[in-house]
Amino acid sequence: METESHSHSNTGGQGPLSLESEPKKPAGGWRAVKYILGNESFEKLASMSLVSNITLYLRTKYNMNGILLVNVVTIWFGSSNLLSIAGAIVSDAYLGRFLTLLIGTICALLGMGCMTLTASIPQLRPQECNEQSLCTEPHKLQLGFLFAALGLIAIGAGCIRPCNIAFGADQFDTTTEKGRSQLESFFNWWYLLFTVALLIALTGVVYIQTNISWAIGFAIPTACFVVSVTIFLIGQHTYIYKRIQGSVFIDMAKVIAASFRKRKIKLGSDDNQHSFYDPVQEQDPEIPKPMKVKRFNCLDKAAVITDPGELDAQGTPTNSWKLCSVQQVQQLKCLVGIIPVWFSGIGCFLVMDQLSTFGVLQAIQMNRSVGNHFKIPPAWMTISSMIALSIWIYVYEGIYIPTAKKILKRRSSLTLQQRIGIGIVMSILCMVVAGVVEKRRREQAIKQGSFTSPVHILVLIPQFFLAGLTEAFAAVAIMEFVTVQMPESMRSIAGSIFFLSLSIASYLSSLIVNVIHSITGRNGKLPWLGGHDLNKNRLDYYYYIIATLGAINLIYFTFFSSNYVPSSKAIKVSEESQLENSVNQSEARDVPSNEMMQDEERGLDSKTI
Repeated sequence: METESHSHSNTGGQGPLSLESEPKKPAGGWRAVKYILGNESFEKLASMSLVSNITLYLRTKYNMNGILLVNVVTIWFGSSNLLSIAGAIVSDAYLGRFLTLLIGTICALLGMGCMTLTASIPQLRPQECNEQSLCTEPHKLQLGFLFAALGLIAIGAGCIRPCNIAFGADQFDTTTEKGRSQLESFFNWWYLLFTVALLIALTGVVYIQTNISWAIGFAIPTACFVVSVTIFLIGQHTYIYKRIQGSVFIDMAKVIAASFRKRKIKLGSDDNQHSFYDPVQEQDPEIPKPMKVKRFNCLDKAAVITDPGELDAQGTPTNSWKLCSVQQVQQLKCLVGIIPVWFSGIGCFLVMDQLSTFGVLQAIQMNRSVGNHFKIPPAWMTISSMIALSIWIYVYEGIYIPTAKKILKRRSSLTLQQRIGIGIVMSILCMVVAGVVEKRRREQAIKQGSFTSPVHILVLIPQFFLAGLTEAFAAVAIMEFVTVQMPESMRSIAGSIFFLSLSIASYLSSLIVNVIHSITGRNGKLPWLGGHDLNKNRLDYYYYIIATLGAINLIYFTFFSSNYVPSSKAIKVSEESQLENSVNQSEARDVPSNEMMQDEERGLDSKTI
C-alpha cells in the first residue's frame, strides 16, 4: 500500500487504497474536509432516518410496548455510543482513522440493509395487529435477526463517531492562526451541514416510512450509506493521514500502576528535587506535547526515576509499568481533567433521550391530523429540535460572530462556561414544559374517554425546540471542550469520550425508567411508566423527576465543574504555548520556516464550505 506524506504528517500505515501518484495540490484543508463533510452528511442522513423512527417501527411492526420498547431503544442508543471506545482504540492503535471510518460505514451499510429486509419480508417480523386485538410477540429468530441488524449499525456507529470529527480536524494545521480559526469553525459547520441535510431529507424519508412503505423508507437510507462510502473514497487522495500513535488507554493503565507503586514518594512544589523521565519524543512537529497540567500531581510520581536501574543502556525504561514518561502522565491528566465537565454533559444528554422515546409515544397518542387527509408522522417532532439547532448555529456563526468582529475589531464569542450553563438551563425548561404538556394531553384524553387525546401534536413543538437548543448550546460546547483539551494525538479518544457520555445517559435513562416502574408499581398500583396506554401512566411526574435531576446538575456545574472549563484567556495562552512548542520542534528538525506558511495557505476560507 502506497503511503502519502505531508510536511507535517505521514500515513503511518494507512492511506489511499489505489496505487496512484501523489496529488499535485497539497493535502488537507477545506479541500479534503468537503469530502469528509459529504460522507458525514449522508451517513447521518441514513442513520438518523432509522434513529428518528425506530420507536414507531418497533411499536407498530414488532408489537413492542411499554418498558420493553424503551429498554430496547435506549440500550441500543447506549451501546452504539459505548462502542465508540472500542472504535477509538482500533483507530489509534491499529487501523488509523481513515480505515476505521471506512469499515464503520460499511458495517452500518450492512446493518441498514438487514433492517430493510425486516421491513420487506413479513416472515422476519410478527403478525401486525391493531389497538383492539391481541398482539403477537416476536419469536426468538425474528428478534435475533433484528438485534443482529441493530448490532451491525451499532458497530458502524462505534467506528464512525470517535473518528469523523477527529479525521476532519486532522486536515487543519493548528500551528497557524488560520488553521486554529478554521478548526473552531469546523465544529459548528460540521453540526450545521448534516443537520440541514437531515431537515431536507428526513421530512420525506420519515413520511415515506410512516405513511407509504417501511421497506422503501429503509431502502433510501441504505442507498445513502452507499453514497456516503463512495464520496469518502473519492476524496482519499486529498486527506492528511496521521501516524498511528498506539493505544493511549494502555499508557494510561501504566501511569496509574506506576503512580500507585510509587505512592509513598513525596513531591514538593519544586520539581527540580526529583529526576523525571522525559525523553525527546519522536513525533511530527504538528503534534505538540500535551500542555503541563497543574492538577492531579499525584500522577507525576509515575515519571519519577527512583533508581538508575529503572533505565537500560539506551535510556528507556526496563519496565514500562514501573516508570512512565512525562508525556504519558500529561495525557492521563488531560483525560482526568475533563471528567467533571463530562458528568455535566451526561445530565444534558439524559433530557435528549427522553424525547426520542417518550416524546414519540406522546405524539402517537395525540391528534395528528392536518385537514381531512394528512397526518403528521410522530417522528417529525424531532425536526423541531434540528430547526432550533440550525437556527442557533447560523445566527451565532453567521451573524453574531462576524458582526461582533466588525464592531470590536476582534473575535468575540460566548465562553464555554456560558454555553454549557445555558444548555443545562434549557434542559431543565425542556422537561418542565414536557411535563405540563403531558398533563394536559392525558387529562383531555381521559375526559374524552379515548386512546388518542384531542390535543394537537403541534403542542409538543416547544419541548422539542428546547431540546434542540440544549444540544446547540451544551452538546456543541462539550464536544469542543473535550476535543480542544486533548492533545492532537488523542482526538479520537476525545470523540469517544463525548459519545461515551451519550451512552451513559442512555443507560441511566433505562435504569431510571425501570426503577420508577418497579417502585411505583408496588402493592398492585398502576406504575407511572409502562404499558400500552400512556393515559394510564403518569409520564408528567417522570418528566418532573428528570427536571429535578437537571436542577441538581446546574448546581453541580455552577459551583464545581465549571472550574475545570478554561477561560478564553487560558485557551489563548494554551494555543500560543502549543504553537511555540511545535515551532521549536520544527526548528530542531531543520524544517524550513516557510513550510508552515505554505500549509497555512492550503485551506479555503470557511465561508466557501
